[in-house]
Amino acid sequence: MKMHLLAVLTVLLLVLTACSTAEEEPATETTEENSVTIEGTNGEVTLDAPAEKVVALEWTYAEDLLAVGVQPAGMADIVEYGNYVNIEPQLDDSVVDVGGRQEPNLEAIAGLEPDLIIGVDFRHTAMLEELERIAPTVIFNPYPEDESIDLYQEMETTFLEIAKAVDKTPEAEQVLADLEEEYEKSAAEIEAADLKTRDSILTLAYTGPQAPEIRVFTPNSMASIIMERIGLNNVHQPDQFEIFGSSTFNVEGLTKYENANYLYTVPDEDNIYENQLSGNAVWENLTFVEEGRTYDLGPDTWLYGGPLSAETLMNQITDVMVGNE
Repeated sequence: MKMHLLAVLTVLLLVLTACSTAEEEPATETTEENSVTIEGTNGEVTLDAPAEKVVALEWTYAEDLLAVGVQPAGMADIVEYGNYVNIEPQLDDSVVDVGGRQEPNLEAIAGLEPDLIIGVDFRHTAMLEELERIAPTVIFNPYPEDESIDLYQEMETTFLEIAKAVDKTPEAEQVLADLEEEYEKSAAEIEAADLKTRDSILTLAYTGPQAPEIRVFTPNSMASIIMERIGLNNVHQPDQFEIFGSSTFNVEGLTKYENANYLYTVPDEDNIYENQLSGNAVWENLTFVEEGRTYDLGPDTWLYGGPLSAETLMNQITDVMVGNE
């Protein structure tokens, strides 16, 4: 009798073990099915599921989230972002400011309990271990050293990786497709405009240590590629590869491009054209100044952003050039 009871108990134990295993296996499979792997300069980062709470430590990556309909849980340097980045949609009031882009507040980030942190190579690689203690962290480099990769390509690649992380790949692909259509429309407007020349340079100016400094964007820069997409010709050819997509000139250096159109953005609080260059003989005798071919794109023109900033820049260039004809 005891032997019979022992045999029954053994069979029941085996059945329960088999049922338990059968119940556990689908859960494992489900986790694997929902996982998502993204790749940055710090290698592959795998999440158990698409991220729902994301902290963006660089403006462009917050913009990338907004472009696919996702509000970041936290973001660095929100006030300054609002001064430079001119896009829709706007950030929600619920988005938490987690400190400066250079030195984010780790306690504030941890308090949000994010699923993912997104950082930029030249600011956040040094603190990667600290960030990874809080949440999975992916780092991107917007300025690749590989000369074969232009900065527009890098923008698109990173945008699609971030979209994958939040399970929004179809939305991201649609954003890029819509942007291509907008380029075609703007190109048609530029084509129809009675421009004296389509040769152009695109610049960002500010006060340097000794004198006004002017960044002239190179052909591999995102801003220049946008300009080319709508039918303008960037005539600036740098003497060397410029990893950040721009060469720095003083006003005398602009004489080599005086027959081109001069597109520029400058902060209101540091307007070198109204201040240091007002009455400057070199500046006022440049052909594009004398002929009125200087085009102010406005102070809130972000030349280093994602697809939404690309569309804003395209519209600003088109509006100011076609509207002035």
